[in-house]
Parts: sequence; structure tokens; C-alpha cells
Amino acid sequence: MGQVSASELAATLNVSKARVSQYVSEGKLAGCYSGDGRARRFDLAACQHALGRTLDKGQLMGNGAETRKALAELAAGTVSSDRPKPKAEPAPPVRRSDSELEARDPDRYELARTQKAEEEARRLRRMNAEAEGSYALVSDVTRQVAQQMAQEIGEFEAVLRDGARQVADVLGVDFKTVRQILIERWRAHRATRSAQLSAQAETMGLSPTEQAEDI
Repeated sequence: MGQVSASELAATLNVSKARVSQYVSEGKLAGCYSGDGRARRFDLAACQHALGRTLDKGQLMGNGAETRKALAELAAGTVSSDRPKPKAEPAPPVRRSDSELEARDPDRYELARTQKAEEEARRLRRMNAEAEGSYALVSDVTRQVAQQMAQEIGEFEAVLRDGARQVADVLGVDFKTVRQILIERWRAHRATRSAQLSAQAETMGLSPTEQAEDI
């Protein structure tokens, strides 16, 4: 039993695991272990030698008498077999990758920080792209296009009225009838095209370049 865990060392010395941690923090076990945290392993012989030198008499009296006895047994190679063995440290629960994180889980906090940082980075990229003229807000583009389309439609309907007047004069037919026929035909065509373009827009996705921008 050369290399032992902190719990096993505590049981061997008949002290608490917290006391072993105290020995480590005070430097009494310097050079007697390797690794960190749960992976830390102690050399029993080195610990016996180090504690025999570093523990003062006061620490080996009273409750420390059991520690003194354990050190003596280690030195003689006669560690008592009836000493209670430490309980195995429970393994940390394995979290499923698709399980929901608990409210106080540190991973949940780190995930939230990461998501917030990513959102802030995307927001800054959007602002820079807008300032450089590389991108424009959809709302701005939609408003400008709607204004231009309304102007074009108004001008085209004015052309239809002028055309209806000319047809009526040349053919000697009623102007209002000709105008009504042309306007109705134009508006029916416009409604059909609007439905077609709307359906086409719904099926359009981001281009590879737009996806790569991640904004």
C-alpha cells in the first residue's frame, strides 16, 4: 500500500480528511504526494517520515495519540487491520448531454455567460456592418421598397388612364369602360404576381456567405 488517496491516508492515520488537507496546506506533507484534487496520491512511507518530523508534541497528545500510534505502526510496518476503512468517495453523477442543467449548476452559469458573450459579439458585428454600409435593417429596406413600389404602381395606373383615353378617342368607345377594363386586368395580374413572389420568398434561405457571417 504505497500510494493512497487522501481518504485512505486519513483512515490510516486515524484523522479526518480535513486534517489531511490541513497538513497539505501547512506544508507538513510537502514532497509526499503527487497530483491534485481527487487524483492526488500520497506516499505512505514519505508521509510517516514527514509527519514524524513536523508534528509537534501538542499535536500528538490527546486526540493526536491515535495519530502517534498510527505513525508508529507505519514505521514498524504493522498497520492495524481492524482499523475502519474509509468510505469510498461517491463518483460525481454523470450528466446526460441532453439533460437540463440545474438552476445552481456551475455549468449552467458558464453556459449563460458564453451565450451572452456570443450575442454581444453578434450585435457588435451587426452594428459595424451597418455603419460600413455592408448591411441594412430589413425594416428599413422593406419600408423603402414599399414606398418605391407604391410610387411605381401609381405612375403605371396613370399611364393606363392615359392609354384608356387614347383608345376611347381613336376607336370612339366609352373612356370609362376602357379604363375599368385595363385597371381590373392590371390589378388581377398584380395580385397573382404578389402571391407568387410571397411564396418564393418563404422558401428562400440564407446563402453560404450569409450563414458564415453569423450575425
